[in-house]
Amino acid sequence: MIRPLDTSYIYTLPFENDAELRRKYRVVKSDIPGNFRFGLLLEVLDIVAGETALAYVRRFYPEGVVVTAAIDNVVIRTPAVVSRDVVCKARVNYVGRSSLEVGIRIEQPAVDGSIRHIISCFFLMVARSGAGEGAVSLSLPPLDYVDDAEKRRADKAQLRREDFKVQLEKSLQPPSPEEYAILSALHRAQDEPEFTGIRVGRLVTESWERMFPELEKVPQSIFGGHLIRRAYELAAICAELVAPSRVVIVAVNRINFLQRVHIDDKLHYTCRVIHTGNCSVSIEADIERISRDRRSKALSNTCHFTFTCVDAEMRPQPVPTVYPTTYAEDALYLAAYRRRKEHLAATGEKNACS
Repeated sequence: MIRPLDTSYIYTLPFENDAELRRKYRVVKSDIPGNFRFGLLLEVLDIVAGETALAYVRRFYPEGVVVTAAIDNVVIRTPAVVSRDVVCKARVNYVGRSSLEVGIRIEQPAVDGSIRHIISCFFLMVARSGAGEGAVSLSLPPLDYVDDAEKRRADKAQLRREDFKVQLEKSLQPPSPEEYAILSALHRAQDEPEFTGIRVGRLVTESWERMFPELEKVPQSIFGGHLIRRAYELAAICAELVAPSRVVIVAVNRINFLQRVHIDDKLHYTCRVIHTGNCSVSIEADIERISRDRRSKALSNTCHFTFTCVDAEMRPQPVPTVYPTTYAEDALYLAAYRRRKEHLAATGEKNACS
């Protein structure tokens, strides 16, 4: 039997000795706090998760492949810096029938020699055989969870799966009296003659892109890391529509990979502000694929990002309230409101600017 420990994989971005890599990962040329391109790191994390999962699958199916099904709960604990190496430590936490959860811990050595925990994230991968429409799922042997830490990680992986199902069910529930009162107040404010607030319908960014062979990763499928990097970068631009100053990423709440994207597909990226907290901005990003012959159109990815507005010293800054108008906007606002409320309850942050 294989333990989670046996699936460990480490990948290092050698910033300390690679000036060109440092330049590539900078957001701007000047030296500012948090000057790190998170979108590029998302690409790397998708590769690391894929390599970790593939190594496990290939133990049993030499021709097997893996695809990303979802990215769950990427938590940015402290901003990364480009002057220090970034170490990605990955491990398979849990194996289901044909799926695997890969957990990745991202660390950086500090000047004083200590290790800074930068990010934690979890990738849900699916094992498959074949390519294109003929691909089928593979049945995987389970892991052997020996020590308490391995058992705890496996339990948490299963809880994350169940929690996602619960969140889907909650999204279909009508507003509570408290939630209805909040939405009602937002709508009444818009009826006032002197209303000067920002309606969410104005806070949208869009982009288009054609898929080319160089972006292929799994046979007949486009590299998912490229898609989520582009979605993240557009989402950051969207957040700046409402934030009065700079925004930095604090969480990737969820990314779902719903359909494969093919070479020659045309992609339509749409990002919208759906909710603001005291200092936070919630963004929903959708990616729609359109076939070259324009006969096929489908939603390939849905993404939810949370940004925080900060000043030049990375201190949180307040952002304006946004106002939903339509029923669809109400539903998105309410889902983000619930996620924020659960996060504050789980972390005990009652007065935080979030």
